[in-house]
Amino acid sequence: MDETDKKNDASGELERALKEKEEYLNGWKRAKADLINYQKEESKRFEEIAKFAALGLLEDLIPVLDSFDLAISMLEKEGKAERGMYMIRTQFEDVLKKQGLERIPFSPGSPFDPKQHEAVGEIESTHPPGTLAEEIERGYVIGGRTVRAARVKLSKAK
Repeated sequence: MDETDKKNDASGELERALKEKEEYLNGWKRAKADLINYQKEESKRFEEIAKFAALGLLEDLIPVLDSFDLAISMLEKEGKAERGMYMIRTQFEDVLKKQGLERIPFSPGSPFDPKQHEAVGEIESTHPPGTLAEEIERGYVIGGRTVRAARVKLSKAK
């Protein structure tokens, strides 16, 4: 084997090694990008899990909040017991808000939204027919998802 053959053989081997290096580098870059995308997707998934992890507990606590309202309405007005109940109810509601639970706003005359309201009847009112007239039971959402629809009565024509 002469000198020229050795140089050609060495340069061919060098070209193959460079191509192989480039393939390995590109493969590594793709794997790294896949890992980063996977980590981002998992992070989003864990955020969703954390957001709705307490959902069952919050759903169970909503009737307790309703019971507080009922108890307060049954107490004599301006008594110490009523003030105490209001304080406890406010604290309880604040804890639920910290967990992401929000009350569905109610305003007589506003449009009925079947995603947030459950119509349980109709009453005559001054508001346009088919709009909200009276709130029977409060509704709640968490993270934009309805936990309990507000039970409402709709306006009907006189």
